[in-house]
Amino acid sequence: MTETRADRTGPVVRTPYGDVRGRYEDGVAVFRGVPYAAPPFGPRRFRPPVPPEPWQGVRDAGAFGPTPPKPPYSEVYARLLYDPVVPGDDCLNLNVWTPEPGRGARLPVMVWIHGGALTRGSSAVPVYDGRAFARDGIVLVSVNYRLGVEGFGLFPDAPPNAGLRDQLAALAWVREAVAEFGGDPDRVTVFGQSAGAMSVGALLAAPQARGLFRRAVLQSGPPQATDRDKVRRMVRRMAARLRVPATAAAFADVGRDALAAAQAEVGRRSSPVLGGPAFGIVVDGDVVPRDPLEALLEGAPNTPDAQDTQDVPNAANGGGPARDVDLLLGWTSEEHRLWLAPSGLVDHLDRLGAVALAAARARCRCGHEVLRGYRELHPDASPAELVGRLVTDHLLRVPLLRLADARVGRAAPTYVYEFAWPSRVPGLGACHALELGFVFDTGDTPASVSLAGEGAPHELAKVMHAAWVRFAETGDPGWPAWDATHPVRIFDDPAAGPPGNVHGPYDRELALWEAEARRAARSVPAGALVPDGPGGAPRSPDPRTPVRLRRGPAPLSAVRRLRRPGTGDVRRP
Repeated sequence: MTETRADRTGPVVRTPYGDVRGRYEDGVAVFRGVPYAAPPFGPRRFRPPVPPEPWQGVRDAGAFGPTPPKPPYSEVYARLLYDPVVPGDDCLNLNVWTPEPGRGARLPVMVWIHGGALTRGSSAVPVYDGRAFARDGIVLVSVNYRLGVEGFGLFPDAPPNAGLRDQLAALAWVREAVAEFGGDPDRVTVFGQSAGAMSVGALLAAPQARGLFRRAVLQSGPPQATDRDKVRRMVRRMAARLRVPATAAAFADVGRDALAAAQAEVGRRSSPVLGGPAFGIVVDGDVVPRDPLEALLEGAPNTPDAQDTQDVPNAANGGGPARDVDLLLGWTSEEHRLWLAPSGLVDHLDRLGAVALAAARARCRCGHEVLRGYRELHPDASPAELVGRLVTDHLLRVPLLRLADARVGRAAPTYVYEFAWPSRVPGLGACHALELGFVFDTGDTPASVSLAGEGAPHELAKVMHAAWVRFAETGDPGWPAWDATHPVRIFDDPAAGPPGNVHGPYDRELALWEAEARRAARSVPAGALVPDGPGGAPRSPDPRTPVRLRRGPAPLSAVRRLRRPGTGDVRRP
């Protein structure tokens, strides 16, 4: 057993590759920039991660390590979302906050995977400071992973999903090393937001991740795989701009800054509202053997898999490959406002009216009945509000609700929440990413204030943060597990009273999507293949199964009229 040592500058802990010296900050031991893999450049660029070279002596871990290459946010989003850049090659690193380094503690562990559309963000964002978790008895680990084309490009001469493979390598490091930092490797919770939650969804279904964590939290991001053609288009457009072949070998010869600039330019025309080429996790037959959502729905009622489970691992009781993993999942009540309000799209969509709604319906691949149903459910909603609700439900809530339903009585408990407190920044409401400062209890940092505004309620942060801590400790955040009554814990203004539960707040919207799926399935001839099943793979239709519907691209005229006024572009965060 390795004994934790301390000197005048901080605690020293042994990792699999050498000793590191951290710092004591407010009674918490903090280790920053600890390598879990070798620098992914030179001959290792676009390749799977490999272990770092062991070092002699004690490595200083007092400052955040280098961040992966990434383009900056556009000016309007940079005012809301702080995204520091730390230069350097050794960007596959992680940070640890612990109240009690040393093997004897055996504390719960939480591993944070940041969001940012798989193109931005890092573990150095101040909102993700782990001191509050450590203060409350948790060993908090936050991870950097490769982003954008470096981490999620699709090439004929390199394995896909390098960024996801980085996350797996970090989790393997946690499994091997976290006991030295006071953590219990058998009580690991992996949690993420937005693209980080999508990553967690992929890890839930990844064969290589089994046994690396016991619980998982998905904040505002569903399990999903991106259409491979969508990623290829992004790579090809970058290649055309750079005037190089669309291969990993050619891209490896391009400087990081030039690659990031080309990525930013090509990505300007994509957005969560309109879609378009984008980087994402793809089915690769290895770490992502099939669409993660499809895998996690394995054997659930009303899915084709439920008809024959005898040859499907873990399907006897449903719940797919993560049936033994406790889940906490949820969203904010107005996710879409971060996508629409800062760029001025709210006013633009309201002016377009019916044209905007037609484009959103095409984006969501749904018929007139769904839009008519949303109008009836939300008669006072503006066109922009209806577009936001449609897109948010299509991309996020419906997949997460399907996952929760699939696990009832067939897997470990699932808990569902909604964050409903509105930002004090005009126009943002309870937008995407707003809950992060409350989960980490870092609402007093300038990076949190930029999104939440001044005077965010600390009592709400205490309650929400405590629920995440309790979930990591016990698997129960403090409200009823998802069942046939569909309980959702609502986190809202504490002045209105403590958080309470609402049953089935989105049941009517979900029913509209399920009815649409049944209509679409009935319109397909018997034995035909639905061309846009999970992950883009063809599959036989089932009239009881909510499927992702393909009704062709959005009308070109509608898409053009939705572009950002004066630029022809929709800026993505």
